Amino acid sequence: MIAHARAVLIWSLLIAAGLCGASGLASAQRPTTGPSTLPPSERILVVYLSRTNNTRAVAEFIRERTGGTLVALELVTPYPSDYRAHVRQVVRENETGYLPPLATTIDRLDRYDVIFIGFPTWGMQLPPPIKSFLRQYDLQGKTVVPFNTNAGYGVGSSFETVKALCPRSRVLEGYTTRGGVERDGVNLAITGARAQAVKQDVEAWLQSLDLPVVPRR
Repeated sequence: MIAHARAVLIWSLLIAAGLCGASGLASAQRPTTGPSTLPPSERILVVYLSRTNNTRAVAEFIRERTGGTLVALELVTPYPSDYRAHVRQVVRENETGYLPPLATTIDRLDRYDVIFIGFPTWGMQLPPPIKSFLRQYDLQGKTVVPFNTNAGYGVGSSFETVKALCPRSRVLEGYTTRGGVERDGVNLAITGARAQAVKQDVEAWLQSLDLPVVPRR
């Protein structure tokens, strides 16, 4: 009887140890971080393309109010600094469908739930580098929010193109405002009092989208 009792006790301890080991293994294999465990501000990415820094100014306002990560898109081969040469190159790229390679890389895109994408209007279309970005990165299941600056002629077909290139994303209402007019020698226009007005517009837009906004200090 004593031997039998000892055998039962040892068997019970072995089973318990096995269960504890299995529980510890499951706990070790369970991911401890991921998009769902990050604060809202760390799940927001603000990507932008800017030639005269007007789109950059709007991107910085968005970053300030959302706390997101700010990334400027740069090209492997930058566009010509001369305005007319730049326009000719963009026209050729739009006609041929050429997508300029990006020098910028974004690590761990999976950690972001909301992606703001900012750009100027070029030739009433979405700039080729933004098309490169949307072709290179899969935004399936993410919330995409476009924003734009232009020389007074509006967004053209750019917002519709964003929607077309993000068929499996939730694309929210975009924001647009007037920037500079490089053709006339007016580059950075969103500065001073104009910058303050645009900042207020951006804040109202963000509030209308019901996205996380960092409280003012």
